[in-house]
Amino acid sequence: MKVGTKSLLFGVHQVFIHPLFVLISWFKLYGRPTWRELVCIIIHDWGYFGCPNMDGHEGKRHPEKGAMIALKLFGPDYHDLVLYHSRHYSRANGVEPSKLCWADKLSIQYEPWWLYLPRAWASGELFEYRLLAAGLNTSKLKIGFCFVPMSASHCEWYRWVQDRLIKLGTEQRGDAVPYINPSTKIKEQS
Repeated sequence: MKVGTKSLLFGVHQVFIHPLFVLISWFKLYGRPTWRELVCIIIHDWGYFGCPNMDGHEGKRHPEKGAMIALKLFGPDYHDLVLYHSRHYSRANGVEPSKLCWADKLSIQYEPWWLYLPRAWASGELFEYRLLAAGLNTSKLKIGFCFVPMSASHCEWYRWVQDRLIKLGTEQRGDAVPYINPSTKIKEQS
């Protein structure tokens, strides 16, 4: 089973747990969502299904699937709400992140480490995320800046990620924290 599928079934993006924390964040940032926004909160990460990675080429395109569902159900505004919930996708396409991006980032504020880390470990996401934060790729080749060395504990890494994402969600600016590995322009599927 691919890591993206595992993420949705029992990992970081689990289809019941993650949207619940995003919903809590949405309430904190914007108040009560409309029913269409609620559906978008639920489907925004469905594109991870079948992805062999979380932050590689395929994983970075994960917003496209949920965005296409939102387009068919609700139209272009909701398509963009879902499509641009990813800072990386937004930046690569020269578009400001959507409101859903900030609620998604802030959601980690409400998720305790003891709930997050076991899911990240079980799905295999933790290894990919730790390598990226250490400035490495899956081949352990140096690709960028080392923010959290591999020698740090998982809890230390989680605290770093939590601080970083809370800052993004609170400030609602894509440049509130530096990018680890900026990608090139991502083309939407036609």
